[in-house]
Amino acid sequence: MSFGQNVAATKIELFKYKKSSQVAVMVQKILDDKRKVLLKNIEEMIEEASKARGGIWEPLQDIYSSVNEAYLALGSSTVDSVAESTPSVMEVDVNVRRVVDVKIPALSVTEKDTKSMPYGFADTNSSIDRAAKQIKELLPKICKAAEYENSIFSLAKALEKTQKLLNALENVIIPQYQQKVRFIIATLEEREREEFAKLKKVKAKMESR
Repeated sequence: MSFGQNVAATKIELFKYKKSSQVAVMVQKILDDKRKVLLKNIEEMIEEASKARGGIWEPLQDIYSSVNEAYLALGSSTVDSVAESTPSVMEVDVNVRRVVDVKIPALSVTEKDTKSMPYGFADTNSSIDRAAKQIKELLPKICKAAEYENSIFSLAKALEKTQKLLNALENVIIPQYQQKVRFIIATLEEREREEFAKLKKVKAKMESR
């Protein structure tokens, strides 16, 4: 629907603008509901993310301490060699769920079926064993924290887009539709008054004859 200055003041155009205005108001309501749901989910995600982050910093410090001990005791070349030659024992699967119409990745961590540590003990020490065990225990929590952080970012982008559309509807589109409707109604009413006045004059002339 064009919002140009020239508006055909006809009943057909009046019907079109009224219908468009009604649709715009309906879309506004839908978007406002979506905005509220997004806000609620973002608030919940922020709370969960805060909890998830709070549960990983202390264990991470322990892991850094264990790795640092291993570097000091065995040397960087040995530790790096063990890290490069060790096959992965954890798998991270990514699934997608939807919040409103926003795709949110959901991470799930599974441990491969391994009976023992996937490296030899001759050139390692307890620091590496401890660090490996700590990382295995912490990885699911790290992934969960990352999932929340990414979800917040995706939902925030959707919220921003939704708010822009709402602003356009509330401040531009709906007011312009309503303005066109008022203009057409006023023009049609003025025409009716003019036609009525003309009819009165014609009737008066006919009666005078």
